[in-house]
Amino acid sequence: MATPKAVGAPGAPAPPRSRRSVTGTRRTVAALFLLPALVLLGALVVYPIGYSVVRSFYDRSGGGFAGVDNYKALFTDDGIRTALKNNVIWVVFAPTVATALGLIFAVLTERVRWGTAFKLVVFMPMAISMLAAGIIFRLVYDQDPDKGVANAVWVGVHDTFAQASAFPKAHPGRDSPLEADGGGFITKEPVRAGVPVSLPLVGVAPDQMPGSAGKAVKARPEQGAVTGTTWQDFTRGKGVGTLGVPDPTELGYAGMRIEAVKDGKVVASAKAADDGTFTLPAAADGARLRLPAANFKEAYNGLDWLGPSLVTPSIIGSYIWMWAGFAMVLIAAGLAGVPRELLEAARVDGATEWQVFRRVTVPLLAPVLAVVAVTLMINVLKVFDLVFIIAPGSSQDDANVLALELYRKGFSEDQPGIASAIAVFLLLLVIPVMWFNVRRLRREVRR
Repeated sequence: MATPKAVGAPGAPAPPRSRRSVTGTRRTVAALFLLPALVLLGALVVYPIGYSVVRSFYDRSGGGFAGVDNYKALFTDDGIRTALKNNVIWVVFAPTVATALGLIFAVLTERVRWGTAFKLVVFMPMAISMLAAGIIFRLVYDQDPDKGVANAVWVGVHDTFAQASAFPKAHPGRDSPLEADGGGFITKEPVRAGVPVSLPLVGVAPDQMPGSAGKAVKARPEQGAVTGTTWQDFTRGKGVGTLGVPDPTELGYAGMRIEAVKDGKVVASAKAADDGTFTLPAAADGARLRLPAANFKEAYNGLDWLGPSLVTPSIIGSYIWMWAGFAMVLIAAGLAGVPRELLEAARVDGATEWQVFRRVTVPLLAPVLAVVAVTLMINVLKVFDLVFIIAPGSSQDDANVLALELYRKGFSEDQPGIASAIAVFLLLLVIPVMWFNVRRLRREVRR
């Protein structure tokens, strides 16, 4: 019978080794270190997902099985359908525009000396929370041009080409010779040459009067012409001044347009001087004087950025302001790894800068662009803060998104079953996008 060889002798079998991980750590020790993270993952991620899936099949009270009724509501409830439509708009436009801007910024900043400073400025909004950004843009989109930056700029551009009236609130006072006429005012009786006409108005605040307005004076009669004065017939202080007569402290309506109308046709027109006086030719004799509606047109107040039609594009604009810097930084990192010899070779072959960008730079950056776009898609599917903060109550239904509708159904309307169904639906929307992103990243690692 053969005698077994001692351990360690020549030809003897090697002693069994304890199984270790790639890093040399025992699997049991590794599992112990991972256990707290796994417990937290299960408590904060796995359990809520499982509970939401189960709860989505029960009614409002949680005691009755509702089947798929909550999921049917996703496609029959008007609020949820609006939210779903808005989410589609978000997914299509927000990532696309943010990625495109990030690409443009990343490429252009490589060509300027102050590119680093520009990148810093563009990336700075990423340091602001969604809540703070929402408050900022709620002010930016304020309807009042004196408060909202967007309307201040828009009104400034508009008024450059179409000056607003200085007398939007002006109207006749007591015992006035004027009467209403389609948004403007017209004299009750025809006027005569050589007889001065008084056209008093009230209603314009002193600080809203034109800067060129001077002290109103009574017009002098002229033979063969119709003269008159139009002015602010109001003097501060009870019992001060004479009604219907220009007083020393009253101002003329500088720039007010006056038309002479006969048989429905304008036969003459004039503009009031700084002191409110005007002169019309002899053709105005026997006509009625009209102050056309253009004199009283309301000042242009800009766009209703947070109204029903513009609220969603406005909020998407604020999102792009925040996340374009994120896209720019990632794309710039990818651009730094692009072989410069390929770009130079294309230029040597006669390609223009646009051709180099379109046919060389963009194809080489395609993996990075895809990662950025997909990451932003996942992000916009969950957008909540900006919509909740920026959209006013009157427009929140029009700006609604799935995450906001989940919150409203779960907390405001006390419908946890439908809220859970929305949460599960959102998860189902995010999973394919996440899977695509992970698969692409693994493919890049293998390369």
